[in-house]
Amino acid sequence: MGGACSTYVERRGVYRVLVGKPEGKRSLVRPRRRWEDNIKMDLQEVGCGGMDWIELAQDRDRWRALVGAVMNLRVPQNAGNFLIS
Repeated sequence: MGGACSTYVERRGVYRVLVGKPEGKRSLVRPRRRWEDNIKMDLQEVGCGGMDWIELAQDRDRWRALVGAVMNLRVPQNAGNFLIS
């Protein structure tokens, strides 16, 4: 009975991941940036890198002020000049 149990354990995915060798090649591209990573980078740019962005997002007025500050960094000052010709 012990042999059947050990065979079952060896077929399970967890055991294969732990003991088995990976197949194929690892991608050489850098990992995709997540939305959360973008938020943290924006906080760094504005100078609020140590703040907890989830807590900040709970206060709608402060979050809106942060988004406005980040957007002002991203948009060039003369971006609307093409409308005036």
